[in-house]
Amino acid sequence: MKIKFNQLLVVVVTAMFLFSCGSNSTQMRKNITGKAGELVVVISKDAWDATPGKVIRETLAQSHVALPQDEPLFDVINIPHAAFKDIFKSTRNIIQTNISADVAEPGISFTDDVWAYPQATVQIKAKNHAQFTDIFDENREKILSYFLLAEKKRITMNYKKIYEKGVYNVLDKDFNVTMKVPPGFVIAIQKKDFLWFKYETPEISQGIIVYTYPYVSDSAFTVNYQLPIRDSLLKSHVPGPLDGSYMTTEKQFEQVFNVFKHNGNYATEMRGLWKVKNDFMGGPYIAISELDAANQRVVNAYAYVYAPSKNKRNYLRQVEAMIYSLKLNNQKDNDKLNKQSDFDVQVEG
Repeated sequence: MKIKFNQLLVVVVTAMFLFSCGSNSTQMRKNITGKAGELVVVISKDAWDATPGKVIRETLAQSHVALPQDEPLFDVINIPHAAFKDIFKSTRNIIQTNISADVAEPGISFTDDVWAYPQATVQIKAKNHAQFTDIFDENREKILSYFLLAEKKRITMNYKKIYEKGVYNVLDKDFNVTMKVPPGFVIAIQKKDFLWFKYETPEISQGIIVYTYPYVSDSAFTVNYQLPIRDSLLKSHVPGPLDGSYMTTEKQFEQVFNVFKHNGNYATEMRGLWKVKNDFMGGPYIAISELDAANQRVVNAYAYVYAPSKNKRNYLRQVEAMIYSLKLNNQKDNDKLNKQSDFDVQVEG
């Protein structure tokens, strides 16, 4: 059974406290090793080839949603217990299994920073394959969201102190929001209620567009409302390389749409593919739209990746972490309104 991406936003908040549990000390620990998205599973060959390995692969190596080519959520590497030496113990993401009749207390635990920092590890103990599968099935959403959140936290922690102040200051002053992006992002276009900034190399391009529009009704948080506004802005402000070409949304594939809360505010997330009209460029995007109730507006952050002939999962996760760092300057005002809204819902219910 695969977990749909729209389920993850429901459970990712639950995983946030799990990421902080375990040892808090980071002293005397190695830095994590391995590439972004790698995950080591310590498991016997018999279990890996049987149902336990199958449910692990179906969950953690399932295809990432809304990418132009097939890429797994995680690059899963299985390691036998006897081979789990120091070289693997500093890996960023680890699942340890213990499937034996001698197991006294079957269960699952989530522990940070066991051998390295910042590390995410999951330990699963079971008496047999069937019990392991039951434990994993009961916790698969927590497991997946735990590792996804760990990957996101690692990205953002890299530029909490070192970030592109030019972009930060414009967003702060002119849009009344903040967002931290790595050094190297430059502003491409700045208009009223519209800002496009990007990072480009000869091989890839990552861009983020922040724009706002008035909140007039709940329909402002639907795909049919958001897409025409975004495509209109992209057509006007994000030209392609050829005359008459411009960025737009690829409509051949359905957009992946979720409703959630971001910083306590009502929000939506949309994923899909973009393309350049009248040209051959394209790639994945992720966008969030957040209600600023205090100012009766919707704040939108749209992030895209262009990386021809390259895997795009990790590049997309980088810009995803950036737009999720978005914060409203007047969040305290929104907190008051959100509390009142929650109270009203509870009373009516």
